[in-house]
Amino acid sequence: MTAQIIAFPDPLPSPPPLDPAGHALFLDLDGTLAAIAARPGDVGPEPRRTFVLRRLVERFDRRVAIVSGRTVAEVAQITENAVPAIAGVHGLQRRDARGKESGAVADPDLAQALEVFEGLAAAQPGLLVEDKGLSVALHYRARPGACEAIREAGRRLEASTGLVLQEGDMVAEMRTAGDDKGAAVDRFLSEWPFQGAKPIFVGDDLTDEDGFLAAEAAGGYGIVVGVSTRRTIARYRLADPVAVLDWLEAVVGGAR
Repeated sequence: MTAQIIAFPDPLPSPPPLDPAGHALFLDLDGTLAAIAARPGDVGPEPRRTFVLRRLVERFDRRVAIVSGRTVAEVAQITENAVPAIAGVHGLQRRDARGKESGAVADPDLAQALEVFEGLAAAQPGLLVEDKGLSVALHYRARPGACEAIREAGRRLEASTGLVLQEGDMVAEMRTAGDDKGAAVDRFLSEWPFQGAKPIFVGDDLTDEDGFLAAEAAGGYGIVVGVSTRRTIARYRLADPVAVLDWLEAVVGGAR
């Protein structure tokens, strides 16, 4: 799914109170449920987050999924398996609400992408290569000046291989062709227990726009997290992951 970016009023309003009745909830992880860290490995379990997610699964009758760029295994570890349904690597991996896992077959051209990204990282200290099995990411948060060179390398790889360049917040990722976050939402909506529910998608990054689009198309809406100058499909905005947890916690109660 390719997001068709449209503009809702900006600044966007805060979302209405969360209503579990008839809705399904789809949540990004980094930048949404957890603050962005300098290194992906720096993000770990957090008691409040885990409590809120477990209660949400109960309140929504299991109609909750995490849709993340991380692998399913990483999401499960960080969230302490609070949410059964997970889409990982932007939709290329899935674990449904019953616990059944599935995934795409890795493109062999990822080996070439890994070599190119490792070469860039060796030449510019501060760059971080992340091999997810179905994709290879190069994080440049510590070296923002490397952005254009990394994007150009990604564009060349996309043109010469079967890989897809996916750009995000201070990261360029070469991924196996296949489902994106919007397609992941659509797949969940076709399955128990999500069938017939209106989706709410909460995310912060450019990669989440496909999720917003899928939510809109299915009669729901998107909520973008953080301050961004990009045009967005989302109808509402929350300031940061703390605001996201506050909004989610309001429907489940804060005692733990």
